[in-house]
Amino acid sequence: MPSNEQRREAAKRKLERQLVRRAERARRRKQLTIAGSILGVVAVVAVVSVVYVVTRGDDDASTAQESTTSAPADSLIAAGRSEPLPETVNCSYPAAAQPAAKANTPPRTDNVPTSDEPLSYSMTTNQGNIGLTLNNPESPCTVNSFVSLANQGYFDGTTCHRLTTGAGLQVLQCGDPTGTGSGGPGYQFADEFPTDTFAEGDPAAQTPIAYPRGTLAMANAGPGTNGSQFFLVYGDSELPPAYTAFGTIDETGLATLDAIAAKGVQGGASDGAPAEPVDITNMLSDL
Repeated sequence: MPSNEQRREAAKRKLERQLVRRAERARRRKQLTIAGSILGVVAVVAVVSVVYVVTRGDDDASTAQESTTSAPADSLIAAGRSEPLPETVNCSYPAAAQPAAKANTPPRTDNVPTSDEPLSYSMTTNQGNIGLTLNNPESPCTVNSFVSLANQGYFDGTTCHRLTTGAGLQVLQCGDPTGTGSGGPGYQFADEFPTDTFAEGDPAAQTPIAYPRGTLAMANAGPGTNGSQFFLVYGDSELPPAYTAFGTIDETGLATLDAIAAKGVQGGASDGAPAEPVDITNMLSDL
């Protein structure tokens, strides 16, 4: 049970996030009115970029290759969906090939709300607190799964197994109870925003976009293989829009991530286990 001091801190963080959410909603309303015209006039510039793939499962090690692409769209995730989802959606969480790395009950599937209700969690680690605000209207099935796992204590006592520090990808990856990058909850589910805004076969779905600093997103091993692993973006990163964005990180959390990244990766590499272990003590709702 959380102590009185933890409750007070949680209430303080909740108020801070409510204020941030109000400002973010106002900013996004303004963005949505101009996003169409901005996207219509963005110049296509050929650049040589390094494309990274954030994976989970047996393909956890990142891959990197040089390719010539157009400049990534830098407003898609910030702008959000152009058309809202229905008030409720049905989700599907079929069994994954691998059994659950930690016992859990899969989340509900029917009539999952897409409302903009306050959903924030405090991810307490041995390196500091990381506050998360979940974006239910954009990715309700993802949020539904994350909340279910968090409330069951699935993330408690787990290790964030991967840190990347390269210029094109700056993330901390967590959510695998095995700490190896191969573990999951025993079920998987479909990709959501921004992936589901692209038509099947649309070549734009392979073009990197910006995943801005402060984004909370799902790691995967290919289409429809989301499970429990997620990544926290502490530096603007470029990835194909194949990774579901489902929340944001507060300023305290970003400061914690900056401190973790400053200590580097084991062996001095740019991708691997954090030089100093990052252990999740608990993941608690602020409500």
